[in-house]
Amino acid sequence: MKDDEYIESGSNIEFYITSDVHYFSDQLTDQGEAYEAYITSGNGRQIEYIDEICSAFADQVKKKKPEVLIISGDLTNNGEKASHIELSQKLKEMEQNGTSVYVIPGNHDILNPWARSFKNDKQYVTESISPVEFSEIYADFGYQEAVSKDKETLSYLAAPSDDVWILMLDTNKYKNNVSYNMPEADGILAKGTLDWIAQCANEAKEKGATIITVMHHNIIDHSEVIQEGYTLNNSEYALNIFKESNLNLIFSGHIHIQDISSDQKGAVPVYDIASGALSVYPHQYGTLTYNASAKSFLYNTSVLDVESWAKKERSKDENLLHFESYAEDFFGKFAYDRAYQRLLMEDIYSKEEMEAMAEVMKILNLRYFAGREYLNSEDIVKSEGYQLWKSSGEGFMSGYMNSVITDKDTDDNKLVIKLPE
Repeated sequence: MKDDEYIESGSNIEFYITSDVHYFSDQLTDQGEAYEAYITSGNGRQIEYIDEICSAFADQVKKKKPEVLIISGDLTNNGEKASHIELSQKLKEMEQNGTSVYVIPGNHDILNPWARSFKNDKQYVTESISPVEFSEIYADFGYQEAVSKDKETLSYLAAPSDDVWILMLDTNKYKNNVSYNMPEADGILAKGTLDWIAQCANEAKEKGATIITVMHHNIIDHSEVIQEGYTLNNSEYALNIFKESNLNLIFSGHIHIQDISSDQKGAVPVYDIASGALSVYPHQYGTLTYNASAKSFLYNTSVLDVESWAKKERSKDENLLHFESYAEDFFGKFAYDRAYQRLLMEDIYSKEEMEAMAEVMKILNLRYFAGREYLNSEDIVKSEGYQLWKSSGEGFMSGYMNSVITDKDTDDNKLVIKLPE
């Protein structure tokens, strides 16, 4: 936040919030056989069009000019230095247009042994970055203007206005990545960092500021079956510290689904809003509006309009010009194929039964990642495919499906938070 961009007290503030961009530099691929194999065997991330997605998002930010953009980690595909540098250039353009950008790393971003480039039919190890390099590359996006920094991690406190501060927390465990030859996916907030967090909260209380907390990992579970490696290892202990510090609005990512979970115990509810991945269907982002007079926050989501950007850029790529249907088909096929292949390995269902089961998994997954799973799940429950999953016994996929259908904690795409008097 530069001096001329400081938001005066009593002003309304518009925040854009996204996560899991997984940007990948075009410099690292020749679009050949190895890259194509990597794309098709992926986990649903739309890496092939990630530059276009980011350009469309940057265009939206420039057009709407929110005061603040927050990105809660996994900025790059697998921590490639070239990807970090290119993404930082895109963020710089947004800041030059008047939006202050704040970032933190995710588990993919630092000291990642999986950083790769692709040429012809081979993958090659490419340069990743250290924690120090991360803070240098993204110096203009939080680290340079931080009013306080944690001594143990890349966490920092930013104060874009007198009224609202942002606590950006590095929850990642990357120090052993090189020796393990893989990035650690799980996260933690160590005691030293938690002590620093409490100090930041006390300072905010003294100054009459409200804190928005941002981290990559989740502090509250967002799934009954997907928790390990996603929810903080010491989430219960950390959540108690947050409650004591009146940190009740948290934005996270990592799990790639759009989901709002809450802890209603205590005087003030605590909300953990997991932002859907910008790189994954339906490619949406969050908007958070601070209403100064009402002393409240309003959260909503918006699907990124890639098609309008593609038309403006006069693209001839039919996938971009019809991106909404293309993205749905791409992610739907990913879910369908994964379910079908797992059922094929079990070798107990007919072709027709596997197709019905895979189809219902596809539909439910599309809704789940958009945060709209429970709004119309009756058609799923009554379907042949679901009944087959239900009778298939205990297993990850049947458990996953049931957890999705029964997730009715709150509307995952809208939330109003009234600040305590």
